[in-house]
Amino acid sequence: MARAMLLFLLASLFVPANGAGPRDPYAEPRRLMIAEIAAMARATAAETARPAIAAEVLAAMEKVPRHRFVPAPLRAYAYENRPQPIGSGQTISQPYIVALMTDLLAPRRDHRVLEVGTGSGYQAAVLAELAGTVYTIEIVESLGREAARTLAELGYNNVRTRIGDGYQGWPEEAPFDGIMVTAAASDVPQPLIGQLKPGGRLVIPVGGRFGGQDLLIVEKRPDGKTTTRRSVAVRFVPLTRGAPR
Repeated sequence: MARAMLLFLLASLFVPANGAGPRDPYAEPRRLMIAEIAAMARATAAETARPAIAAEVLAAMEKVPRHRFVPAPLRAYAYENRPQPIGSGQTISQPYIVALMTDLLAPRRDHRVLEVGTGSGYQAAVLAELAGTVYTIEIVESLGREAARTLAELGYNNVRTRIGDGYQGWPEEAPFDGIMVTAAASDVPQPLIGQLKPGGRLVIPVGGRFGGQDLLIVEKRPDGKTTTRRSVAVRFVPLTRGAPR
């Protein structure tokens, strides 16, 4: 009797009451994550000047299975509003920061977007829900290969991956409507400015390794000149340059 009850309880995790099909055990954690992102946006509005994250960004994040982008032992914590380690000294960013950076970039379905720092591939997946094509570069080969596999398995056919030095961008695919950098640079990379379309936007954390980082939004005007504004203080792993490792 006890064994039968246990099997029933396990089955109930995967079959909804109406019998329509498998239940997503991560649906409720994802919903709670979205609610926490919205609450954090309101709490930080004075600093970011953005009291709310765009509805389409939140919808994209509610759709993307974040648990597929973290190591298996950490999947129970995948929807907590904090970064998680993914190996090789790298992290998957805090969901609120992913939402904020995506909102600041404002990708549209007709946009071609470059991401520097693929990491686990999660940010690329969120961008892929909103943009036409996403180009993403990772310097750590093992992470880049794993991210490419995960993105392919999940059907993100509009994401192009590459192993390389993201500081140099992806010149043969430029120009881009938007560029996002998901590691902290000591300065704004000029190659990325050069690969940004007039009217395009670059979102990037800039600052030192151990603090003092600011999330910057760089916009390229039609005449080719740029304007820069600060959003919020952040903390990212440093942007690595050089040959893939």
